[in-house]
Amino acid sequence: MTTETLLERDFGLIPELIGAHARTRPAHPALVEGAGQLSFGELDLAMDQVAAALQRDGLLVGDVIAIGAATSLSYALVFLGALRAGVAVAPLAPSSSADSLVAMLRDCGAKLLFADASFAATLASASTLGTRAEALATLPAAVTPIALDGSAVGRTLESWLAPAGSQPQPVSIRPNGVFNIIYSSGTTGVPKGIVQPNLMRWAHVRRGADIGYGPDAVTLVSTPLYSNTTLVSFFPGLALGGTVVLLRKFDAETFLQTAVRHGVTHAMLVPVQYQRLLDFPAFDSFDLSRFRMKFCTSAPFGAALKAQILARWPGGLIEYYGMTEGGGTCVLAAHLHPNKLHTVGQPAPEHDIRLIDEAGRELPRGEVGEVVGRSALAMMLGYHEQPDKTRDAEWYDAAGRRFIRTGDVGRFDEDGFLTLLDRKKDMIISGGFNLYPSDLEAELVLHPAVAEAAVFGVPSRQWGETPVACVVRRTGHDDSAEQIRAWVNERVGKTQRLSALELVDSLPRSAIGKVLKRELRDRYAAAAGDTL
Repeated sequence: MTTETLLERDFGLIPELIGAHARTRPAHPALVEGAGQLSFGELDLAMDQVAAALQRDGLLVGDVIAIGAATSLSYALVFLGALRAGVAVAPLAPSSSADSLVAMLRDCGAKLLFADASFAATLASASTLGTRAEALATLPAAVTPIALDGSAVGRTLESWLAPAGSQPQPVSIRPNGVFNIIYSSGTTGVPKGIVQPNLMRWAHVRRGADIGYGPDAVTLVSTPLYSNTTLVSFFPGLALGGTVVLLRKFDAETFLQTAVRHGVTHAMLVPVQYQRLLDFPAFDSFDLSRFRMKFCTSAPFGAALKAQILARWPGGLIEYYGMTEGGGTCVLAAHLHPNKLHTVGQPAPEHDIRLIDEAGRELPRGEVGEVVGRSALAMMLGYHEQPDKTRDAEWYDAAGRRFIRTGDVGRFDEDGFLTLLDRKKDMIISGGFNLYPSDLEAELVLHPAVAEAAVFGVPSRQWGETPVACVVRRTGHDDSAEQIRAWVNERVGKTQRLSALELVDSLPRSAIGKVLKRELRDRYAAAAGDTL
């Protein structure tokens, strides 16, 4: 069956598409990492080895494996091979705390853990766990570790694989079967496991053809493979017959050199990566003319940064606004709507985005409310083994249709473009007024000395809450914290004025670039020792 025929179906499987490419274009590069490379023919055969080994070990359709490792060819191979066997994947971030990693392994019920030295090092970093060997001994008894990188994590991947030429048994995979369990980016406690169905990933692949993915596309992946941000680009780039180039770790110069060397056409980046690339002194000397489309998601994307990208980087720019949980997605084709760069775009086709108030009542256009969304194809099944939290994340309209709550506050303009004001939980209520940190952050970065800013609320005896800012200064500027605070307080409303501003060397971020405001808030509270 041809790839065109497969893509016409309402539901299909990514491994089937890879198999079709292996039959028609076996020598075409599928995956590249550094000096390593797998053609579609090689990838297809290796996926069979993984799938056959999983079946040999007794894993059935719907069972789960976990992968805890940095990006690599082996990581991608195991993920794809598991999909061929109908086995779901739980990609775990090695940057999580040791306690969280063990808890996530227990939660997902993984039978096998494919890990590298970075995962073992994280476990061993907790003082109570001692050496790496002792740390690995704390894994759930049902989990067998296998080393992706030849380290002492467990049995080597090469010795675990089924023999070359092995053929897995055919399996029946349902649209609502579990594709993967993505854990939310919590830094304390146990992150929630977001269960995504096969149909959701198939929808991501099918829309890829409309944005230039195809047999001659080259996609550069520079965010971790355990992130949903990465996977919404990784799977279409590969499944539609293109080449996916993997970067183990992002840095601006390596990204630019790799993009030129491989003639990259597509890339998904988070805002902080775009900023670092544009700030790289030699950025404009690199020939990026092969780019067709660049994407961004996962964190606030400033209008000024979007404008810089459009002015200096060839190809289109698309911002996606949505959640790993799915629901509704907004799309901003920035190159087509340069006057809407302050928004996150309009609802994607067949996606329904609405706003609700605190009581769950739907609000008319122009009002400010919490964003909720739904789509027929891209909705999580729920949070793994957490029905109460799943219910908390859902909203139903008058017709009984299920929506996913985003926790974001926004407003639609007269053209149907959505402007985000902030995270609902980050909104500051000061003296009875709703203050949005994003408004203050946008003002702060207009100061010539400010490179980055994060605003958050802290308790206040007088006002209930009051806004505080952490600021990273630009190189070569020596403006004091008080000078910057006074400057911004002259430009904002009386109720918005910052009660304090601190200079920091950098803002704490997650692996995909989200500023960890909770960490800033906790750090500030520990230093302040009392309310303002």
